Amino acid sequence: MKKVLSGIQPSGKLTLGNYIGAMKNFVKLQDDHDCYFMVPDLHAITVSQEPEALREQSQAVAALFIAAGIDPERSRIFMQSHVPQHAELGWMMTTLTAMGELERMTQFKDKASGKDSVGAGLFVYPSLMAADILLYNADLVPVGEDQKQHLELTRDLAGRFNHRFGDFFTVPEPYIPEVGARIMSLDDGTKKMSKSNPNPGSYISLLDPPDVIRKKISRATTDSGREIVYDPANKPEVSNLMTIYAECTGLSLTQIASEYEGQMYGGFKKNLAEAVVSVLEPMQQRYSEIRSSGALLDILASGAERARADAEATVAGVKERMGFLPRR
Repeated sequence: MKKVLSGIQPSGKLTLGNYIGAMKNFVKLQDDHDCYFMVPDLHAITVSQEPEALREQSQAVAALFIAAGIDPERSRIFMQSHVPQHAELGWMMTTLTAMGELERMTQFKDKASGKDSVGAGLFVYPSLMAADILLYNADLVPVGEDQKQHLELTRDLAGRFNHRFGDFFTVPEPYIPEVGARIMSLDDGTKKMSKSNPNPGSYISLLDPPDVIRKKISRATTDSGREIVYDPANKPEVSNLMTIYAECTGLSLTQIASEYEGQMYGGFKKNLAEAVVSVLEPMQQRYSEIRSSGALLDILASGAERARADAEATVAGVKERMGFLPRR
């Protein structure tokens, strides 16, 4: 089976956008792929984190992976920091990465914008991300549009290493679903739904209570028109809500437009809210069971142990090719 590697940072509350754009696809991929799903806590500390908040969010992300349907028996679920080879290979990748390549990264520019100083970790973050992927010789990497540039760097580094030291790394390909890969903000249909948005009404947290979900969707921005049609260029907010509806019900965009032809936004929003609640309520119940059972840390330990076996072999091969002395 082809290998898949992905993860979601524990730097804030996971949103409906994270579920539809990433986790929902993680669940599908594990049926016919060899999957590695990590919580990239090393990436999270490239910006300031409160220790207790980081610990809590790390556990929350891992538990939500399982609650969403990722099976720890079939897929490896683990903390990035629990597999030290990530950091080790990450350092080696920085030695193959040019500063100019890192300076061109748009995410670095965005996160560094307006700040008096930024940590070096934020600058070399793409090299560590490349190591995450190459460590398991992943064939496919589920990424959003905002991560495609990082994956291109990973592909370049894999090719660079292979050219210099002999064929070793698999050159990964992106996995980007055609529909639902990018869920937008509830208050601005031109911006991605983000857990870092300071306006809590702009996103639906996976752990929002049903009444909060209903209120947020009822207040979601639409437009001055009346038609419920999918037209991202001219009706971005309505189109975004239709995409969410489609992902939560399995209906096509055409079916949704037909069902609500001639109707106002109010009824559509009310039904959309119930569709979202019907998806998230069972997930929230499963999440509570996982957190209260005390089994989460054991699941993460098992996942890390299975991942380490592959990671150790990769790092050993890299060291041998780069000329490091073997350890006795």
